Amino acid sequence: MTGFDDAVARIAREVRPLAAERVDLAEAAGRTLAKPLHARAAAPRRAVAAMDGYAIVDAGMQPGAPLRVIGESRAGAGFAGRVAPGEAVRIFTGAPMPDGADRCIMQEYAGREGDSVIFAEGYGPGWHVRAAGSDFAAGVLLLDAGTELTPRAMIAAAAADTAQVAVIRQPRVAIVGTGDELAPPGSALEREDAIPESVTFGVMAMAQAQGALVVSRATGVDDLPTLEALADRALDQADVVIVTGGASVGERDFAKPMFAPHGLDLLFAKVAIKPGKPVWLGRARGRWVLGLPGNPTSAMVTARLFLVPLLAQLQARGVERALRWRTLPLAAPLPATGSRETFARARWDEAGLTPLGNQDSGAQAALAVADCLIRCPPDQAALEPGAPVSALAF
Repeated sequence: MTGFDDAVARIAREVRPLAAERVDLAEAAGRTLAKPLHARAAAPRRAVAAMDGYAIVDAGMQPGAPLRVIGESRAGAGFAGRVAPGEAVRIFTGAPMPDGADRCIMQEYAGREGDSVIFAEGYGPGWHVRAAGSDFAAGVLLLDAGTELTPRAMIAAAAADTAQVAVIRQPRVAIVGTGDELAPPGSALEREDAIPESVTFGVMAMAQAQGALVVSRATGVDDLPTLEALADRALDQADVVIVTGGASVGERDFAKPMFAPHGLDLLFAKVAIKPGKPVWLGRARGRWVLGLPGNPTSAMVTARLFLVPLLAQLQARGVERALRWRTLPLAAPLPATGSRETFARARWDEAGLTPLGNQDSGAQAALAVADCLIRCPPDQAALEPGAPVSALAF
């Protein structure tokens, strides 16, 4: 079996980013920049007021001396003239500083009477002016290639004054669930021995949260010709095909055989982890195919450990950003582990990590409260509260 670190290293080595495309900025949130983004102009383009108040010439300014108010400057509608000593312009936050003016005195210190204004003692020392280019200069690099356009990064992208950006194409994902026992949620009670199909819904949500475009989600019975047809359609639609279940070696486990007519070439076939040993990754017809176990917990753990890095690589974000391990303390005991590397499900709060009582690979209710995975090396002894462990957001 392949070790966990080796399997992840193979993803990092073999998976290449998808092609770039240009999209309107309004459609770019959550995408990854394919090219560096430079500012088309400085910000601000000219000096602006940082407060509501009055723009004045500081030289010779005396508290209590009246100044003549000669106009007004608003954001988007600046004062067209020039300010001389003894004059003032009413100004508002973000408005351009008039020519000649070099200071903004806050309105709290101003006493206005008609066309005159007098400033009280104590209006300093701040000048309350944002200099031209004080945020960034024209032509500077604002966002590098590979940057995810988070809500914060979108501010910088828009500030660059560009209407379109070059981003990595969203990975198209097709999901195929397998198993005779599966029934659509809401219909399982109508058939004896049926269970609600739950895994593809969780995998779909995880893929979408990582920026993928889920183009299809289907389930198939354990019949090889049926599953081969589903595999054929999925490979036509997607960059990544995810198949759940059928990953063991039983007579009706067809997850790998269903892709055999399409030239399946495995990157790894099993990984020495618990849960999720049967997880596998390969290529068929130039598409990535990820096989996840059918048990819900196993499927979601392996999706977090392998699907998320796979999608990150396809979007030029890198495996290291997908697998950010942190050292956190235990809030409750952690039992000893067996011979395989184990990823225990846990809940995080201010006291630390609490391993869940139900660590069964088929658990579903426990998944709703698990928000961390604890990475445990093989044959790790039991740990007591307060012990540091390596954890990953789940």
